Amino acid sequence: MIALLRGEMAVRRPDHVVILCAGVGYRAAVSAQTLHQMPATGGQATLHTHLIVRDDALSLYGFHSEAERELFLMLLSVQAVGPKVALAVLSGGPPHEMMGAIAAGDAARFQAVPGIGKRTAERIIVELREKVGDVSGGSVGASPITARRGEGPRALARDGLIELGYTAGEAEGLLSGASGESAEELIAQALRIARGS
Repeated sequence: MIALLRGEMAVRRPDHVVILCAGVGYRAAVSAQTLHQMPATGGQATLHTHLIVRDDALSLYGFHSEAERELFLMLLSVQAVGPKVALAVLSGGPPHEMMGAIAAGDAARFQAVPGIGKRTAERIIVELREKVGDVSGGSVGASPITARRGEGPRALARDGLIELGYTAGEAEGLLSGASGESAEELIAQALRIARGS
């Protein structure tokens, strides 16, 4: 099992990176959250990894932190959630925020993720709520989540888009054409606008 990579960043793409370790390049699929933390090409990078072995492929997935990898594995345990959907969920925010959304039963946050419908979002919450409680011991970064909820939905949506890799200016531009009452609705609409442009 390949559990950790440390080496030179050889390739940096929107959905994967290649880390050069002792002359061998390892290609790992990554979330937007992890990519945001990775150095530019030529820099030294460390990735926690998980290898999925199938009959026709060996697929390596990389994570900036062990917490993100643990959440990825939890998501894979949910029926109808595969590696691509799990990475899309991880791209939606830092692990403590996503765990907080599960603990709070915030299905709308998961429905804003491309490829996740209402049924899958509810299944994620039902199947993982207890596990998230066990992992966090009741301290799923509760204070940051509570503090963020005090902000307006547009500010939260802007932060969410920035975490997904958009610049502050791009996020503002996308949100100027979006409407909705919650941050999740605003992000979903902004992402639809981005795909349409």
